[in-house]
Order: sequence, then structure tokens, then C-alpha cells
Amino acid sequence: MDAHAWDERYAASDLVWSAEPNLFVASELADLEPGRALDLAAGEGRNAIWLARRGWEVTAADFSQVALDKGRGLAGETPVRWVRADATRWDEPAAYDLAVVAYLQLAAPERRAALRAAYDSLVEGGTLLLVAHDSSNLDEGTGGPQDPRVLMTAADVLEDLDDLPFDVLHAGRVGRSVGDLTAWDCLVRLVRRPG
Repeated sequence: MDAHAWDERYAASDLVWSAEPNLFVASELADLEPGRALDLAAGEGRNAIWLARRGWEVTAADFSQVALDKGRGLAGETPVRWVRADATRWDEPAAYDLAVVAYLQLAAPERRAALRAAYDSLVEGGTLLLVAHDSSNLDEGTGGPQDPRVLMTAADVLEDLDDLPFDVLHAGRVGRSVGDLTAWDCLVRLVRRPG
């Protein structure tokens, strides 16, 4: 989908996603010392707002202006820098202590570009957290995209970054309850090493 299609999707309802942060974003990042954070492909900004309310200085970037405007309204007085930008072309190197990429479902070449942009945005010692619909969700889970080209595994994510220096803190498949069913996500958390 392009930015126009996402603008239409975001305009069609009050909130496309929950106002609460993603449960894996909250559980993985709750204990991190606040610093500068980038929420790349932020959508309506639920994760960015949560981080900002925890003391982070946050930039929320998305290519949908409608999503950013909704996020700004949701944030109220919470300070977040809202930037209209394509995640695959993000270019603000070595500026952040944390980069979050949550449910950015792209085909492999675009996914690789966005992940490398997120990694490049980190200072040494910065954390990258990716959460996405896992490839196994198509056959074993519920919901999410039905196009296998935009699904991924933790191994795919690590391969996208394999020539870069980092330490893996978590890389695998995680389950998320959807009513009585389970949706399968991949989760990768890594720290940028000097190099």
C-alpha cells in the first residue's frame, strides 16, 4: 500500500490500532533508561506516545499524514516530534538511543532498507526493537496480512542486518492472544555495537 491508501485507511475510522502500546514494545522496553527514541512507521503513534510519557524524547515518523495528525491529537500535551517520512528512506544517522519498528510489513527489499535505516539511526549502544507478523502466522495463527511476501521471521530480520555489528538480546517467535486464538509475531531486539 502507498501513502495515499494508508491515508484513506486511517481516515476511515477513529483508530485503526489501539491507543495502548503494543504489548511487546511495552514489555521489552519498560526498563530501558529514557533517551532519544525513533518510532519508524509509527502509524497513529501509540508506541511513540507511550515512550514519550515514560520520559523519552521521541520522533514518530510515518508516510501517512492522516496517521500523524491522528497521533498528534491522541498525544495531546505529550511532546512528540511528528515527521512525515518513508521508513525505507529514513536518513537521520546515529541520532537515537532506541529505534522501534512495529508491524511494518514490507516485501524483503523494502523491509531490508527500512531495517538498515532504523539501525543506522542508532548511536553505538542503542537498541533496535522490531515486532512484526511472523511468516508462520499465515498457516498457524490468526489475523494479520495474508500475503506471504510481507511476512518475516526473526532469521530474515537478522539476515537483513548480517554485515552490521550488533548483539542479539532476543530473536524469535512470540505468541499474542487474539480472543481464544493465537497470532504469531517475530520479535528481534538487538543492541548496536561499535564498529
